[in-house]
Amino acid sequence: MACSCRSLLSFSTVRTSQPCIPLFSSPVSQKPRSFTLALRYRGVSLICSNPRKFRASARSSMAEVEKGKGKVKVFDSEEEVAVDLAKYTADISNKITKEKSSFTVVLSGGSLIASLRKLVEVPYIDSIEWGKWHVFWVDERVVPKDHVDSNYKLAYDGFLSKVPIPPGQVYAINDALSAEGAADDYETCLKHLVTNNVLQVSSKTGFPKFDLMLLGMGPDGHVASLFPGHPLVKENKRWVTFIKDSPKPPPERITFTFPVINSSAYIAMVVVGAGKAPAIEKTLGKGQNSEVLPVGMVSPEDEMTWFLDKQAASNI
Repeated sequence: MACSCRSLLSFSTVRTSQPCIPLFSSPVSQKPRSFTLALRYRGVSLICSNPRKFRASARSSMAEVEKGKGKVKVFDSEEEVAVDLAKYTADISNKITKEKSSFTVVLSGGSLIASLRKLVEVPYIDSIEWGKWHVFWVDERVVPKDHVDSNYKLAYDGFLSKVPIPPGQVYAINDALSAEGAADDYETCLKHLVTNNVLQVSSKTGFPKFDLMLLGMGPDGHVASLFPGHPLVKENKRWVTFIKDSPKPPPERITFTFPVINSSAYIAMVVVGAGKAPAIEKTLGKGQNSEVLPVGMVSPEDEMTWFLDKQAASNI
């Protein structure tokens, strides 16, 4: 594949004979506020970095959060979200890499990548065992890797090009294939990695169990390329599937299914901005909503942590 972007030229080679394509080839950050407000109800935690600014209604909305929604952290700014997200990711990485030889991480697109920026700074750039990272995408647009809509390009430019993860441990889709072909190919890739003991399988579900998913959410409450009201939300057989009629352009994508997402050990759901407050309210707020958004269907096997700025959390 010929790419116009130099950084992609270094690593992007289409290999149709093998499943999927392993690719890829500042100042010290400020700490967030030093104290938190922690509430617990039905085994769920709600944490705010600045209790004085956290509205009293949040206490009642905490009481309405369903069991299993996880730990909710609310920060004054996106900057504080990024700082805490870096520590959270590094801590899980250090824990997993001490236990086994691979650390499987799944990325989404959108604003999530920008929120990972603190990982490429001191102390994490030097302390994380990057050589054990294996990186995947929860969804991808079926476009060339140097296309502006590519989640691979977004992650490469903003994160992957700045950390020493071995190129063969970054798994991008085969963009020479159709959406259906790319989904089949990516699923075959995952099964190959299970066979090679890079990727584990959940003993509970039989689906692949990734160590950590770093996910974002769309304003409509979609996660990955699983959109509200779309039939793919109910897919429960496939590991990876495809969509040709995405409500959000570009229309053709591949995506992990919910059984795969929910078989993960840890999931960080990173949501910032006022535009996403209504979906957060529907999912975590005190009211009862008949509509369950895709983001509300996310439930990993071990631990779910929400990273919200105060704008996204303004209605809870």
